[in-house]
Amino acid sequence: MNIKKIMTSGNKKWKEESREEVFKKYGRAIDKVIYTLPDGSQNDFYIKRETNSVGIFALTEDNQIILVQQYRPGPDEIIIDVPCGYIDHDELPEHAAARELLEETGYEGKISFVTATFVDAYSTIRRHCFVATNCVKKEEPKLDKTEFIEVVFMTIPEYRTHLKKGTSTYSPAGYLGLDHLGLL
Repeated sequence: MNIKKIMTSGNKKWKEESREEVFKKYGRAIDKVIYTLPDGSQNDFYIKRETNSVGIFALTEDNQIILVQQYRPGPDEIIIDVPCGYIDHDELPEHAAARELLEETGYEGKISFVTATFVDAYSTIRRHCFVATNCVKKEEPKLDKTEFIEVVFMTIPEYRTHLKKGTSTYSPAGYLGLDHLGLL
């Protein structure tokens, strides 16, 4: 990769001076971190610390995209998104992807890793993006007590239109899945 620098700002890694957990519940935490910046000043930042997750762009044997529709408290809306969930302690991401797909939709398929992405600049979470192809229904979904999910299907053109609306919480897995399969 050829990166051209336009301006030099003395950018370098910041020095962490202290870290204090200020909130923790439901597998999520927020740390107050004080850093010394490159100019010598100090500033505090609040970093979300969560368990890494998986998102699965899943296609049936006849190229229908398998999605889940559920209420999401952050946006306060019912969202249609790819199946996704947290990676359990000591679980491999590819096993979490297969497990979440089966638990949320009842489908299994050939799982392939695409990439892992950062959620945002103030979070430690990594989202592992997978594709699942040739998915077939194996069983009924087995949902957690806080999951109230409906499985929905879209064609590839319908899903492209859906993604462009910006109403998904896990759209990187959708775009990366489409790209990985040459369907953009």
